[in-house]
Amino acid sequence: MKTAIYYGPKDIRCGVKESPKITHEDDIRVKVLATSMCGSDLHVYRGALDAIMEKGVSQTGHELCGEVLEISSNVSKFKIGDRVSMAYSCSCGDCYMCDCGQTAHCETTQKAVYGFGVPFGNLNGTHTEEMILPHAEGHVMLIPEGISDASALTLSCNMPSAVIANELADIQVGEKVAIIGAGPTGLMALDIALTKTSPKNILVVEPVENRRDIASKKGVNVLNPNNESFKEEALKISGERGFDKVIEMVGFKETLQTSLDLIRAGGTIAALGVFTDQEFNLVLGDVFLRDISLHMNGFANVQPYMQKAMKYIQDGVVNPEDYFTHEFKLDNIDEAFKLFNSKDDNSLKILIRP
Repeated sequence: MKTAIYYGPKDIRCGVKESPKITHEDDIRVKVLATSMCGSDLHVYRGALDAIMEKGVSQTGHELCGEVLEISSNVSKFKIGDRVSMAYSCSCGDCYMCDCGQTAHCETTQKAVYGFGVPFGNLNGTHTEEMILPHAEGHVMLIPEGISDASALTLSCNMPSAVIANELADIQVGEKVAIIGAGPTGLMALDIALTKTSPKNILVVEPVENRRDIASKKGVNVLNPNNESFKEEALKISGERGFDKVIEMVGFKETLQTSLDLIRAGGTIAALGVFTDQEFNLVLGDVFLRDISLHMNGFANVQPYMQKAMKYIQDGVVNPEDYFTHEFKLDNIDEAFKLFNSKDDNSLKILIRP
């Protein structure tokens, strides 16, 4: 079968592997109907995780809309032909950490993540024709009719992360909110935030022009962080005291610092970006004296939030299809990654069909 394989930094190509086989009693085998990539996949593409990827072997991708082809003996929740999605991290649903909602830290799977190399469970990725989903009843969900393949695959990562960001920020009516990063997940978080406070109270910080334009059309304030007067303009929007809540959706040291620069005393930062830097100069005295609450949740526990995320889609609060701008075949996964990385041609989210 065709599948995307990691060969090195900026070298992910479509290759060939044997079709996967069920080996455990809680597995299911699925046909990939649609998949995509998110910002965390760019860490793999750019080589930040090169040391943990097995070149010529490791598969990529962690967002799925699939059709069940085969079911193991211990699986009763699904049937052949069902359309499903799954959380990007594989969790058993039965251990202590799963029971307390920390599914990304499952004690059974040991933080296994689809498409992220040997240390993260060496699982197959979603950029493929068929794949095995272990512990299926623990982290796989049925997709009802009426939800498109494109919207369904965002339930693996983007949509639940947007929900988590809003819940951690706990936005109250009338509060002023800054959202750092207007990629697909940032825009989905914005859609949810708009149900909690007025557009005039929201600032979206984004360097890419077409992404600022998308946010601007929702009636919110937008600023380019590369502008010399950015900080002064941002604080003016906040009423000079800083924002009540900041949602960070990028995962760079610089954007975390921007969050700290913009938050008011007693404010809350929900950092959902995936950070790969090992160190950051957090000034403890500043955080302490300003009573800042900082939630780091890039390794997000998305499985408990998948159902709520689906309801936001069903209720029309978020339409993830709006954020898909390009479509590629799996044969051209290298071109898809190149475009997603460069953000050229007004690209946002990319649909991949095997």
